[in-house]
Amino acid sequence: MSEILPTFASRIAYKDLRAAVEWLQKAFGFKPAFATDKDGNIVYAEMWYGNGYVTLGGEWENVKTPGSIGGANTQTVHVTLEEDVDDHCQRARTAGAAIVEEPEDKFHGERNYRALDPEGHMWIIGQTVRTMTNEEIEAAMPGMKIWRSEG
Repeated sequence: MSEILPTFASRIAYKDLRAAVEWLQKAFGFKPAFATDKDGNIVYAEMWYGNGYVTLGGEWENVKTPGSIGGANTQTVHVTLEEDVDDHCQRARTAGAAIVEEPEDKFHGERNYRALDPEGHMWIIGQTVRTMTNEEIEAAMPGMKIWRSEG
């Protein structure tokens, strides 16, 4: 876990928290921290990668897994790697990820792939292969205007 906590983290609902924790470790290399009840069931988990993390919990009345809402995703989680994204994709595939998009270089300087975990959550795993200026990105995508606040 990081000594510096990120300002915010996303929460992802899973029906089987123990399976999710184990799978995210195996497929993506996350490092877990979790709490269990008196029977040893995981009731809350944090899955760390670098200085970022996501929290895992069960479904709530208005927070569902993709499988509970017809397979739809209302968010994606983007993870930035330092190591080889192609090797990471193969690791995820071997662990059972459904690779939705194979690794490919994108116009904005990242090489990434998209994968679904066993409960249907969409993950985008990427690696910066070229740092690009706003002007270079705009040139690659005619009609696009990049706006970034400073600081």
